[in-house]
Parts: sequence; C-alpha cells; structure tokens
Amino acid sequence: MATVLSVSGSPSATSRTARLLRHLDQRLVAQGHDVIPLDVRALPPEALLHADVHHPAIAETTALFQQADGVVIGTPVYKAAYSGLLKALLDLLPQFALTGKTVLPLATGGTTAHVLAIDYALRPVLNSMGPAHITPGWFTPDKEITVGDDGTLTVAPAAAEALAQVTDQFSRALGGRTLLAATG
Repeated sequence: MATVLSVSGSPSATSRTARLLRHLDQRLVAQGHDVIPLDVRALPPEALLHADVHHPAIAETTALFQQADGVVIGTPVYKAAYSGLLKALLDLLPQFALTGKTVLPLATGGTTAHVLAIDYALRPVLNSMGPAHITPGWFTPDKEITVGDDGTLTVAPAAAEALAQVTDQFSRALGGRTLLAATG
C-alpha cells in the first residue's frame, strides 16, 4: 500500500493534535498503509530558527516528504491560522515538496470560530506546494478530544465519525481499503 507521512505541527509535548494524529495513524495502518509519524517539535530548534535548509534533520525531513505517497498535516489553530512551528517547517521544504502527493489537512482548536482555518489559511499554502490532490479536511474542537490520565484518547462520537470519513476518503485516494465499521 501507500506510505503516509503524518505530520503534527503542534509545539506542545502534550498536544491533542499530535495524539489525534497518532490515533488516525492506527486507522491508516489498519487499512494497509505504512505510516511514518513526524512531530515537527522534535526537530532541532536551531534548524528551524535559523532556516537552515542544509541541516541534517531538515534534509532527513525533506527525504521523508519525498518518499511519502500521502501526507496528513495536523495543526492546532492559533489566531485563525496554522501553527508557526508548522509554518517554519513548510518554509524550509522545497517549493514543490508535495508534488504528486495526496494530502489530508486536519486542525484542532479551542473554538469553532477557527473552523475555516483549514480552507483559508492552510489549504492555500499546501496547494502552492504542488500536491496532486488535497482531500477534504476536518476541524475538531478541543472539547471533543479527551485524553485520560493513562494517555488514552477519546474522541466525541460525532467527531470520531467525521474523522473516520475524511481518513477513509484520504485512504481511498491513496488506493487503500477502508474499514467496514467506523472506529473512532
């Protein structure tokens, strides 16, 4: 099946965004895809701060984008836009780093007032990077994502169903099979 790069643009070590992505990664693996998780916050700060495109970590990250058939981009929304950390990474990638790729944009945030951030802030940047297809994305309010004391993730039923649908659509676009029962 396809290789999927699952990118979390959250700067937080306890990020709901990253946890949600890792949860969706499991669904993609169950559908037969190879998933490579990438937390942008784990990249060396000096590479991002100094915009060092020659830094070994940025070169490795660029190679991950090149080998991927599909890319899931997840970000928390701050001030109606995707995270600055994600912006820093996208700025360091080659102009057409998404050429030929299928992309699934996802976002999380504190209020539904940010729901349009995917279409008006993130999608134009992703589109400028040359993807073959950007599937419909999804915004999940923070209140619909609960992390237990043991680290388990629970997604509210309506949000889980919507996320399953957009993930399955992304999987189909990559040529993957979908699960018979929605698992949130």
